[in-house]
Amino acid sequence: MMATVAEYSVCCNNRRMDRIDEWRVFVTVATARSFVAAARAHGRSAQAITRAIAALETRLGTRLLHRTTRSVSITSDGERYLARARRVLPEIDILEGAAKPGEIAGRVSITAPVLFGQLHVVPVVTELLTKHSALDARLVLLDRVVSLADEGIDVAVRIGELPDSSLRARLVGHVRSIVCASPAYLERAGTPRTPDALAKHACISTSAIPDRWSFGRRSIVIRARLVTNSNQSAIDAALAGLGVARVMSYQIASLVASGQLRVLLAAHEPPPLPVQLLHLPGIQSRPAEAFAALATSRLTARLRALPVK
Repeated sequence: MMATVAEYSVCCNNRRMDRIDEWRVFVTVATARSFVAAARAHGRSAQAITRAIAALETRLGTRLLHRTTRSVSITSDGERYLARARRVLPEIDILEGAAKPGEIAGRVSITAPVLFGQLHVVPVVTELLTKHSALDARLVLLDRVVSLADEGIDVAVRIGELPDSSLRARLVGHVRSIVCASPAYLERAGTPRTPDALAKHACISTSAIPDRWSFGRRSIVIRARLVTNSNQSAIDAALAGLGVARVMSYQIASLVASGQLRVLLAAHEPPPLPVQLLHLPGIQSRPAEAFAALATSRLTARLRALPVK
């Protein structure tokens, strides 16, 4: 006997729900790194969990998990699918009424420069998670540009002008590139009044070209007594009186305010750099939008309040 329209509709709906369930199982296995733990969490046998993952991998045409008798690890494709599944499934839960009205659940992934993240992004993330108990966050602090799509990042905090890109940007403020030194060093070596005077000073460099600093269209040759890829190391060396450093205003605002460092050559500073929140085109998940909204408010206020003059 041929199936009725109603029976066919139920069958299709069940198939869609089975597929959604497979994604839930995959997220559980990938997070716990265990089929047994996923079986307990879903109230099923380990064999049923294995079948769900196998069906998902067959449908996608790729391996998501490496499994041995002792361990489970996630593949590179699995990482990308996991990031997306973590964004999508909470929205499905809300549609199905699994989440309370107004509650934000799921996970948001954020990246930011190391020091900026430590000083300004961590407080925003902490506030967000405190407000929403069903929300989790992944914060990746790196001083390099990462691909939002490849790394499964929802929102990136970036400093500087952006190349032409399909990414969507939201401006939250500006920071400046500042030349500074400790009072003890300036008392010993004198205060440079022009960029050219830096040639006679010991410098601490973090730039890609360590023996040159740019001031607008001018490139000044410096003597780099210390070259480091760590802004914090450069700041520490400047505090110790080793020489003149060039860092970002947000990194030393409190040290300038307390008199531990002095700003030099302010009249020769390059234009300020924008601080922006970036995300991929399209509709953002509720966790990502919640972070972006709070970060816009908090970072704008924080950057305006920086005491560097």
